[in-house]
Amino acid sequence: MSTTDTGSTAITLTEAELDRYVTHAPTRGLLAGPGLPAETDLLTFSPLRTHGLRTLADAAGGPFRVAEELRSRLVIGELLNPAGMTPESILLDGVTGEITTAYLFEPSDPRPFAPSLDTLLRFAAVTEELAGLRVRLATPAGQFGPRTVAEASRRLLALFEEGTDGRVPPYWKAAALIRPLALVAGPGAASGLTLDVPARVLDQEFGHGRVARFEEVDFPGTLTHEPTRRFLRETGLPEEAVLFLADTDVPLPTLREYFADERGGDYPLDELPAHCDHLIRLGHLVDQNSLVIDGRTGAVLTFSEPEATLHPLNTDVSTLAFTLFLLHHERTIDEHLGRELTTRAYDQLAAAMLHTLTTLDPTATLPETAWHYWTEILRNAPHGSL
Repeated sequence: MSTTDTGSTAITLTEAELDRYVTHAPTRGLLAGPGLPAETDLLTFSPLRTHGLRTLADAAGGPFRVAEELRSRLVIGELLNPAGMTPESILLDGVTGEITTAYLFEPSDPRPFAPSLDTLLRFAAVTEELAGLRVRLATPAGQFGPRTVAEASRRLLALFEEGTDGRVPPYWKAAALIRPLALVAGPGAASGLTLDVPARVLDQEFGHGRVARFEEVDFPGTLTHEPTRRFLRETGLPEEAVLFLADTDVPLPTLREYFADERGGDYPLDELPAHCDHLIRLGHLVDQNSLVIDGRTGAVLTFSEPEATLHPLNTDVSTLAFTLFLLHHERTIDEHLGRELTTRAYDQLAAAMLHTLTTLDPTATLPETAWHYWTEILRNAPHGSL
């Protein structure tokens, strides 16, 4: 095995290394010639550098764990799933050149991925271009919104269908339908927040009359972060979304006021955070979690009642709104894909959603975030149960 420096380090294999495993001529040419990138935004081939070519039977711990027809598949890489998710291996059929994926603890259930290595690299490249597109659009003339999302999804699906004769694997369907959602809102140049989320985006997604917009009288005096006040007045939050129910019946209470007045004193106030008068409750999440905002900074957090602990949730209300939009949009996936992606390949859908979320809001990846509600929900939810 060797590496070639062409601006980035490529992984190549010698003819002698390939002779034992790979007979498919185009695949041999790619592996012995241009080679494979060690890592992209979506996947890594670095296991080749660590282990060399090895069969699925060897990688999974022995031939008795792998069906006979799968034993000779070659483990050449892994999908780069978000932290905490089990790595999914990329497998090569050395005779046909076909690419599949499988978990090494469950190697009898491979999933289609691409008809060839060359196609796989093209699919990965165009999907990664979305990140570059967002950067290029981050100008005063940049175009964001539902139309931009729809066009990006349309182009990706068309390319994937062309490359797979119309039989697009679930991973790439998720890439086409979920990852472009990062283009629904532009950088927060006007709002003073992370994102400029147009009010019409929430109205279109959740329905007119189902987005709560607050008035000045609804805000406690400790909500002093003006961009947050403006967002809640002009853009608002959905009254009800996946896992979230907003407080709309009364003026927004501080965390102390909520437990003292709304809960009838059934929670010990001395277990509340010391700065609870600056934490404004926007609503609640499942599992006895209050969704609160720090009135001084605009940061969005969860307060766990059983544990009496605060955890970072979103950078601000704009990325909270995007998260609720993303989770709600996932509910519409069935009508595009049937049940395949939200059941058998839900883990791949969840990975795409987490990647899209962290593209716009890095809260889950920050060193101070030891536990993150959205991440735990997405990666641990039973198939299609959100």
